[in-house]
Amino acid sequence: MNKFYTTYGFYSKYPVADAGYGSYNNYIFCEQQGMEKYMKFPMFKKETTDKKYHEEPFRAVNFPIGEDGNMRCPNGKNFYLQYRKNVKGNKYGRQEEVYQCEDCSGCPYAKQCKKTDKNRTVRINRELTAMHQEVIENLESIQGALLRMNRSIQAEGTFGIMKNDRWYKRIVRRGIKSVLLEVFLVSIGHNLYKYHNKQKKLQLPHRSS
Repeated sequence: MNKFYTTYGFYSKYPVADAGYGSYNNYIFCEQQGMEKYMKFPMFKKETTDKKYHEEPFRAVNFPIGEDGNMRCPNGKNFYLQYRKNVKGNKYGRQEEVYQCEDCSGCPYAKQCKKTDKNRTVRINRELTAMHQEVIENLESIQGALLRMNRSIQAEGTFGIMKNDRWYKRIVRRGIKSVLLEVFLVSIGHNLYKYHNKQKKLQLPHRSS
C-alpha cells in the first residue's frame, strides 16, 4: 500500500486481498489511511459458509453477555477477566483479554466445551471481532462481491496464464536474489506479451457498423 501511495499519491479506497492479509495490523493501517476493510481474514470462508461453525454455542465469541456485563457459557456460568496480554508481533498495542469460567465442575457440556480438567479459559479481542464482522458485511455487500470478482479476474487470470498457458509452475533458481530475478523476468515476458497483443489489435482496421 505504501508503494501504491508513492506511485499514485493516494491510498486505495477499497483494498481487496487474500485471507492472509486480513490481520489486526493491516486493519488498523487501513483505518489510519482512510481505507475501507475489504481484506478477508483467515477464517472468513468458514465463518461465512459453515453455518454450524458460525453458530457454534461453545465458541467464546458466541457467549452471551449478561446485564451485569459478564460473559456466560451455555451452562450459564460466568467468565471473569483474569488479565490482559499483549499480542506478540503486533504494532498497534493489541491486547487479548483472558477470561476464566467461575466453575466448570459437573458441567454437562464439558466434553464439548473444553479439552482439560481445569476451568475453561478463553482469549477475546472484542475490537478484532468487531473488525471481522465489518469485513464480512463489506465483502458480502453488492460492492464487495463486485470487488472480489474483479480481483479474481485481474490477479488470478495473470497467474493462470503464466502457470497453465506458459507452463511456468515452479521456480527453478535458489536464493532470494536469483528467485527475484527469475520472477522479474517472467513478469517482464508476460507484460511484453500483453503489449504485443495490444499493438496488434491497434493495427487491425476498424470495422464500420
